[in-house]
Amino acid sequence: MARVLITGAGRGIGLEFVRQYAADAWEVIATVREGAAATELEGLGARVEQLDMRDFAALASFGERLGGAPLDLFIANAGVSGPQRISNPQLAAEWQDVHAVNAVAPTLLAEALLPNILAAEGRMVAITSRMGSISDSSGGSIAYRASKAALNAAWRALALDLAGRPVTIALFHPGWVQTDMGGPNAPLALVDSVAGMRRTIAGLTPGDSGRFLDYRGDTLPW
Repeated sequence: MARVLITGAGRGIGLEFVRQYAADAWEVIATVREGAAATELEGLGARVEQLDMRDFAALASFGERLGGAPLDLFIANAGVSGPQRISNPQLAAEWQDVHAVNAVAPTLLAEALLPNILAAEGRMVAITSRMGSISDSSGGSIAYRASKAALNAAWRALALDLAGRPVTIALFHPGWVQTDMGGPNAPLALVDSVAGMRRTIAGLTPGDSGRFLDYRGDTLPW
């Protein structure tokens, strides 16, 4: 049975990934910051693990919870939005928090899970945003945008550093999706975004490692 680990699985994109992979008989390990979502996730057949993306020590040691179990897929989905502008010390501190959760935490966890991924010759996927592309012209959301640009750079570097080893690394823009973050006016249904990403993930080859893709598999500019 294939095994997937999904962070930020309590709602939105993460929860939909759990639903779809569990429905296809994958063994799903779902992480949440708090236990409120555990009942629904367990009802879907997932193994729930509490994990705070701000707890770097817990992230660095998370592989120990899996033992030596091979991991076919790691989806780094957990994230926060943060302030639109950085105009005072409090907002600057919030920016640091967004950077920690959106860029540092998934990269640290990827390193911690690397032995498990290598054992399965698996894949690591980060849910990013095209707002993290320097070529994006929409403006605003400075904390979120900067954190996703940092995530893109970090995972691209991981892919280059691990070239030739049995792991494929990719970054995905899920589209503008109808979630709490995307809002009700977003044009893309949650189920369609996740189904599209799953199809693209399933088709990834080692030659795709380090690519920045949208949910349809189209390449995006850095």
